[in-house]
Amino acid sequence: MATAFLYAGQGSQHAGMGADLYEAYPAFSAVIDEAAEAVDFDLKTLMFEGPDDQLSLTEYTQPCMVAFACGVTAILREQGIEPDYVAGLSLGEYSALAAAGVFDAHKAVELAAFRGAAMASAAAGRDTAMISILGLDRETVESVVAAAAADAAEGTTVEVSNYNCPGQIVIAGDRVPVEAAAAAAKEAGARRCIPLKVSGPFHTSLLRPAGDALRERLSGLELGEMRVPVLFNTLGHEMGEGDDIVSLLERQVQSSVRMEDTIRRLAELGVDHVIEIGPGKALSGLVRKTAKEISCTPVETVADLQKLTETQEG
Repeated sequence: MATAFLYAGQGSQHAGMGADLYEAYPAFSAVIDEAAEAVDFDLKTLMFEGPDDQLSLTEYTQPCMVAFACGVTAILREQGIEPDYVAGLSLGEYSALAAAGVFDAHKAVELAAFRGAAMASAAAGRDTAMISILGLDRETVESVVAAAAADAAEGTTVEVSNYNCPGQIVIAGDRVPVEAAAAAAKEAGARRCIPLKVSGPFHTSLLRPAGDALRERLSGLELGEMRVPVLFNTLGHEMGEGDDIVSLLERQVQSSVRMEDTIRRLAELGVDHVIEIGPGKALSGLVRKTAKEISCTPVETVADLQKLTETQEG
C-alpha cells in the first residue's frame, strides 16, 4: 500500500500557524527563514502573530501557506517519512510540486506570492461570489449552473469552481448569476448553500488574467525533475504525455478543481494513508467522504508530528 501527502489550500490559515514548529524543528525554521527572503513582507511575523485580517488577504495567504507546507515536508523527510504520491487543493498544488522536487522551497514561495498578487489583481473591482452547494450530485449542480449562466447578463458568468467531494460542490463567478444558481440549487433539493468568505471568483474563467500572468512568469523557468507523481487539480489524476506543468498551472487558476476525482484516483493507486499538511483538517474530511478506506493524519503542530512519528514507529 502507499502514502500520499495532501496539501491544504487557502482558507485554513490563521495567526500562529507554525510558531511551535519553528521553535522545535531546525528543519522547519531553516525553510521559513529561506522563504522569508523570497517575499517583500515580514513573513514570519505575519505567520506567527498575524493580524489575521492581513494574513487572510490572498497575496499574503498564499506564500505563507506554501512556506508552512514546505517546512512540514522538510521535517517529515528528516524523519524518513516519504510520500508515494502528492497532491494539493488549489494553492496546495505548489506545495505538492515542491515536495516532488519541481520547485525548491524558495521558488515555490516566490511563485505563490506572484500567484496570489495576480489573482487579487484579476478579481479587483468586480462584484463576485463563491457559494458551497451541499447535498446535490454534480450533474444537478452543473445543470442549474448552466441555466443560470445562460440567463446571466452579458459579460457575467457563473461556473463550477470546485468538485470537493460527493455532495459538496462550489460555484463561483459574478454575484448575481451565482446567487441565482444557488437559489435554483435550493429548489432542486440542496441541503445548504453557504457563501464563502473569499476575495475573488477563484477557479473560474474570470481569473484568466491571472492565468496569463502565470504563463508569462513560468515560461522559461527551469523546473526540477518530478521525483514523486503529482496529481493535478485540473485533471484529477497524474499528468499525461500531452500535458506540461506550466500549462496545467496556467489552467488551474481559471478551471475547476477536481479534488473528488483526485482522491478517488489516490484510492485506485493503492493509497491507504493520507498525511494532510497544512492548518486545519478540511482535506481529511473530504477524503473520508470520498474514499472511506483511506486513513488520514492531519499535521499542523508539534503534537501532531510526534503522534505521527509514534504511529510510524509502531
